[in-house]
Amino acid sequence: MNNFRHLHPDTEAQANLSAKERVQWLQKPRWIGYPRAQDILGKLDDLVHHPRVVRMPNMLLIGSSNNGKSELVQRFAQRYPAEENPRGEHIVAPVLYTQAPPTPSEAGFYSEILGSLYERVPAASVDAKRARAIHVLRGVQLKVLIIDELHNILAGASVKQQQFLNMIKFMSNELQISIVGCGTSDLLRAVSIDPQIQNRFIPELLPKWQMTKEFRQLLMSFERTLPLRKPSNLHEKTLASKILAMCEGTIGELSILLNTAAIHAIKQGNEFISADILNACGYLSPSDRTRNASRL
Repeated sequence: MNNFRHLHPDTEAQANLSAKERVQWLQKPRWIGYPRAQDILGKLDDLVHHPRVVRMPNMLLIGSSNNGKSELVQRFAQRYPAEENPRGEHIVAPVLYTQAPPTPSEAGFYSEILGSLYERVPAASVDAKRARAIHVLRGVQLKVLIIDELHNILAGASVKQQQFLNMIKFMSNELQISIVGCGTSDLLRAVSIDPQIQNRFIPELLPKWQMTKEFRQLLMSFERTLPLRKPSNLHEKTLASKILAMCEGTIGELSILLNTAAIHAIKQGNEFISADILNACGYLSPSDRTRNASRL
């Protein structure tokens, strides 16, 4: 077995696999715990352990599309899985991940919550669904409710937006839970229509990456998880600048780009990522994809 010192110990064994097996491994999701993400995870942990008070702390996680918001909150939710509760009516679920409905629908959101917990959804009025959702969430001893894609509320009329925000306030007050809303920068505009919501939710930003020491450290972390048998030195300035320009500053695109390049390098027998590999691997940036679509 070869010794691949440029790789993380957990990745070294993968580098000894066949090309086909390494390509399959690269297609599986991997987590890179960069400092800003770890900081936000720590703040989310604090919400779980916060005592129940009249006005619970809440958070808005704001970032551009494909910049790691959903992956971060889903990883947080996985830290607090539901547990069996033989003596109770419901399981114990301190953290619940949900998505906002495509349009701001109170009834639709209660159905989403109940469905996430495999509970019966009443085929009745909004009031009945609300009562059922509150009963179930109290029963599972919920502490943190995550609402992903919360910027979807902008797809409705202003009255519907306000009703949805009122629902969020009601749930937080009634259950004494923390609510984490995730979305793009449009979400800040959405909550600005309600000063109470705006005051209750602390924004945490996931900005696009720039050519900084932190970005080059991120590239080093990524390289240690790519099962290539030769070092690529992705953090070197020229190559790092090219990578940043191609992925346009989002960690989701960065992951797609580096996985695509690594797979190409394995199939071509290069075993490292270079500028030529980046150009030849077939990756298209978001801007390129938009331009191509506009020509159709």
